[in-house]
Amino acid sequence: MKVANPIDRTILARINKRGVDWVFSPADFIDLGTRHAVDKALSRMAADGSIRRVARGLYDVPKQHPIVGTTAPSIEEVAKAVAGKGGIRVQPTGAYAANLLGLSDQVPAKVVFLTDGRSKRIRLGKMDIVFRQTSPRIMATAGAVNGVVGQAFGCLGKAHVNGDTVKKLGRRLSADDRKRLLKDLASAPAWIADIMRQLAAQP
Repeated sequence: MKVANPIDRTILARINKRGVDWVFSPADFIDLGTRHAVDKALSRMAADGSIRRVARGLYDVPKQHPIVGTTAPSIEEVAKAVAGKGGIRVQPTGAYAANLLGLSDQVPAKVVFLTDGRSKRIRLGKMDIVFRQTSPRIMATAGAVNGVVGQAFGCLGKAHVNGDTVKKLGRRLSADDRKRLLKDLASAPAWIADIMRQLAAQP
């Protein structure tokens, strides 16, 4: 594709440098021109098919699979883009948190992230990604492994977390990850705090 506009070329160069999995917003290019110029450039590129509009203010490079055709962007990349666009934090919850840690094979039809930003919903193909505003106290562990672990265990429930679960998760966590679990024990329910101690004590 021939790109005549200089800002379009500069934006495309950054997109190509970041790789095909990147989900981006106008905020990622604000150093390259005015917001109006960036918005216009992204609109032009979306119109000619070089990028795809994922949701309002979010874009990616469309990827083709030989069997299923055009694939959706990853949930994680969409969440990162939303967080970066709004300067906010996000925390995966429920079945998705358990899935990230390898504790569940379930792929939920609705993925929920807690956030200290505004609540919003993004439709991604057949999936809904929901960002639900919550308190600063709950968001204190956002971005840390203990936050994901706590949310995953909360989803699974005490009756479904056993020694095998602890061993399986322990193999996925690094030594530094296990040490971090000790930092926020006071904010976790007692039974989850006990499991975090077990994980932290693993060699």
